[in-house]
Amino acid sequence: MAYTDRVKQILSWYPSDNPGTLANLARLLNTGTLAGTGKLVILPVDQGFEHGPARSFAPNAAGYDPDYHIQLAIDSGCNAYAAPLGFLEAVAGKYMGEIPLVLKLNNSDTLAKTDYPISAITSSVRDAVRLGCTAVGYTIYPGSGARNTMYEDLREIIAEAKDYGLPTIVWAYARGNMSKQGETGIDVISYAAQISAQLGAHIIKVKPPQDFLEQAEAKKVYEQYKIPTATMADRIRDVVKSAFNGKRIVIFSGGESKKTEDLLEEIRQIAAGGGFGSIMGRNAFQRPHAESVKLLKDVMAIFKNAP
Repeated sequence: MAYTDRVKQILSWYPSDNPGTLANLARLLNTGTLAGTGKLVILPVDQGFEHGPARSFAPNAAGYDPDYHIQLAIDSGCNAYAAPLGFLEAVAGKYMGEIPLVLKLNNSDTLAKTDYPISAITSSVRDAVRLGCTAVGYTIYPGSGARNTMYEDLREIIAEAKDYGLPTIVWAYARGNMSKQGETGIDVISYAAQISAQLGAHIIKVKPPQDFLEQAEAKKVYEQYKIPTATMADRIRDVVKSAFNGKRIVIFSGGESKKTEDLLEEIRQIAAGGGFGSIMGRNAFQRPHAESVKLLKDVMAIFKNAP
């Protein structure tokens, strides 16, 4: 598929990357229903590791099978499928070349409650190359007392991934030294996006921000300069601007299960605010297959028709 002007524009934002990394970034942008639009919808299935099997897959028991999820991503026209090592090893050899794969390199679980949230590195860049992946993923927790370790590990991973020609998607989930509401506060989400971009992320995944300001010093600035935060579209616009003035790809998580219309309205707001897409797990795969496919296609239609 020839590169569209929009894809060429996005690739131009990464002038220091090697051709291999840019080619794989282009592959993500040139796959599926949204190919060529500069938008992305990715199916991530790390919830079995992160939340446990029953919480993740009991609502749709077909999801216990690793084959189910990659087939769902293919059937619905996603740009890519992302998962931890085990799920990808179970399917990579069966679905070679059918959809870009993203290996999630670190994961955590809910069995231990720690003072300093940090995910364990559970696979490697070499595993991603061995499995034919198009990109790697890594989670950071801005706000955690262990954040410096995560930042330092991420920089090494990004450098190694670039050597192999792989872009990196950063899951930036603020948690730790802040209120629960603050984890999705607009100032915190925008800060997490900026940190991710500064660390070298090619694609940044954050949660949709709420109209709440966690940091007193940030609140003063938002109020002084009258930065709009009233609508979700306003807040999305601020997050995207915080990622190098929109020159880094920022996509937004689907989060906890929602009613279909509430979810689609959130997607409309993300699209209106200039978000590059969605990375949607539980809201997709916990529904029956036909319903999941329709939902993902409806989400893609919203992004495809956005300015």
